[in-house]
Amino acid sequence: MAKNQSKKPNPPKQQNNPPKQQSKLNQQDKQSNQSNKSIDQQIVEHIKQLNSFQHYEIRQLVEHAEQLGPHLKQKNLETNQIRKFLDAINRVKTRLAQNADQKELFKSIEPEIVLLKPKLAYAAARQPAVEPLNNVISTAIDRVHSIKDFNYLVQFVEAIVAYHKAEGGK
Repeated sequence: MAKNQSKKPNPPKQQNNPPKQQSKLNQQDKQSNQSNKSIDQQIVEHIKQLNSFQHYEIRQLVEHAEQLGPHLKQKNLETNQIRKFLDAINRVKTRLAQNADQKELFKSIEPEIVLLKPKLAYAAARQPAVEPLNNVISTAIDRVHSIKDFNYLVQFVEAIVAYHKAEGGK
């Protein structure tokens, strides 16, 4: 009888499931916050979550370029502004291709890659339409720590140029 006396009646179960509702609300809040942010801000947030740029899932990278290209066109960014940056990246890429010792070479070209950030910042200061590109690419450069990361950056910039041009960017 002592065992029966220590048992307390169970309270009636509630119909709603707060953890599931909470989870659903969190997802809705995230979606709402994402829709309030511009595409470049959303891409920057995604890139910041990566340890290195090579961890950018290639389909996601292309999807982001596909969204950013038209966004830059809408901001009236001219193709020649993106191309100037792509040309600078391609000069570094050419140096990589000409050297057999890739690991040592990356150490020597890393400053050139990082110094692309102030060039973009300067271009953004002169032409506000460059600012979204500056935000995304500067964040991406911060995630470039190897040749493979750099190659992903090259692909990303090439894709942005392609989608910008496809949208009618001049």
